[in-house]
Amino acid sequence: MFLLNPKKYERPFKDEKTNEIFQKTIDFFENKGLQSIKEDDQDLTFCDDYLEFNREAGALATLLTPAGYGAPDSRWDMNRIAQYNEILAFYGLSYQYNYQVTILGIGPLWMGDNEKIKHKTAELLKDGGIFAFGLSEKEHGADLYANEMKLYRNNGGTYTANGEKYYIGNGNKAALVSTFGRYEDNNEYVFFAVETTHPNYECVKKINTSGNRPGYVAEYALNKYPITDDEILSNGGLAWDSALNTINVGKFQLGFASIGICTHALYEGVNHSYNRWLYGHRVTDFPHIRKIYTESLMRLIAMRLYAFRAIDYFRSASDEDRRYLLYNPIQKMKVTTQGMKIIDTMLDAVAAKGFEQDTYFELAIRDIGMIPRLEGTTHVNMALVIKFMKNYFFDPVDYPEIVKRDDIANDDYILNQTAGSLRNIKFPHYLKAYEGITTPNIEIFKEQIETFRQLLLKAGPTAEQAKNVDYMLALGEIFTMVAYAQLVLENAKINNIENEIVDEIFNFMIRDISGYALNLILNFNNEEAQENYLYKIIKKPAYNKEISDKVWEEHVLSLIGCYEMNP
Repeated sequence: MFLLNPKKYERPFKDEKTNEIFQKTIDFFENKGLQSIKEDDQDLTFCDDYLEFNREAGALATLLTPAGYGAPDSRWDMNRIAQYNEILAFYGLSYQYNYQVTILGIGPLWMGDNEKIKHKTAELLKDGGIFAFGLSEKEHGADLYANEMKLYRNNGGTYTANGEKYYIGNGNKAALVSTFGRYEDNNEYVFFAVETTHPNYECVKKINTSGNRPGYVAEYALNKYPITDDEILSNGGLAWDSALNTINVGKFQLGFASIGICTHALYEGVNHSYNRWLYGHRVTDFPHIRKIYTESLMRLIAMRLYAFRAIDYFRSASDEDRRYLLYNPIQKMKVTTQGMKIIDTMLDAVAAKGFEQDTYFELAIRDIGMIPRLEGTTHVNMALVIKFMKNYFFDPVDYPEIVKRDDIANDDYILNQTAGSLRNIKFPHYLKAYEGITTPNIEIFKEQIETFRQLLLKAGPTAEQAKNVDYMLALGEIFTMVAYAQLVLENAKINNIENEIVDEIFNFMIRDISGYALNLILNFNNEEAQENYLYKIIKKPAYNKEISDKVWEEHVLSLIGCYEMNP
């Protein structure tokens, strides 16, 4: 089964150090137990025990130190960086959040041109340090243009920082906080590093949230904080690029958090439903419960297939191949919202049990909805995605095949991404992923794709519609599902996923695209030709009882009893 199971961890990495870190992390949480995790959540207890484990195991130092700055087995390898999110979130979003904001915090440190502080960062990671990303502000969120943090030049080549940052993870205990601001005299962008232990650093308060309760989301202020050139990470265009590129890296992690949460919740939900009896039957005998868990598993497998394939594109990126700039926002937007759908759907099967404090599911209910809203909301990422539609469908180019990227390598380009127009990014033919594979539902889905392409070609958005952000976002939902399906299918072939699973995945994809088309019909004014195409997009999936029964019996029921967390 293409799911994480900590009780049967297969040590998938090509170097033993990485396998050792992942196994030790699993052992730490399994020994800690679910009850302890839930007590920490209830008491809002920060994860000091995990941080001590990290210091001893050298997890973050190994995973987050680029080659040349740390131990020989340290490297910036997005394959293992991303997968570690899945492990942490499997046990609780607060652990993954601590890790993710550390990734954000060290982004500007590694992307800048201050070699002295890079070596200092490596030592701090080795000592078990965590990091923070001081970008967003209370009144402006992550609007970089409206940033009010100021750096004042002093006589003698020193500086003074004044300003506040808001909603900053790890703002309580970060070894360094990468802080984005402007020079007061010329308004030039700047990134600089501050220490949370400095007397001029004020951790104003912890911002309590309904999910991620033990995580420390801070408001902090710099009150005449002294800065020297040793703390300046980058200036001008490099500072701007460091902000955007760090966000590109950071938001990519969120999909893996959703996958980890949904996987644990699915195991717990299936076990509960199977072992509960109503009216003389197991709950899993009821047809609607069977449908809930079948679709939840299919959506989860699709999420994981997409996310792992997106790693390959990210690691293979170059100035000549920047397709990851489409796939990363889809990872952030689609994978995370699919996670919300899974938890909400399974809650109808788990019912009252899901709200009991001693379950993991109760944690999942509260945490899953936060993830799509972090590092840029869903509509912001959709606005990026729709910029790619024209080239994706109408201007194909040939690219070398992107292979599975589980090799041992330092991903230099990820820390040195090049900015440029999104509209210049090209793609191979949109049906290339469908070569060599077919199922009844894949063929129906391909008909929907072609109808959508004809809509764009012959009855595309009018000038007025193109100015309507809501309309374009709704249209973008269909395109997003097409690109999502592409990577799912590519990875299904790489991993030899059974045809019955692939067909069931495309079953829900057909229904989802049909729903997006219906939304455009019901909620917007369309021209007659546009509406005709939209009606043609709405299709019913092919149903095959034999395939459905096989998926249920061989794949869904196989989850029963295969994982239960140590109490």
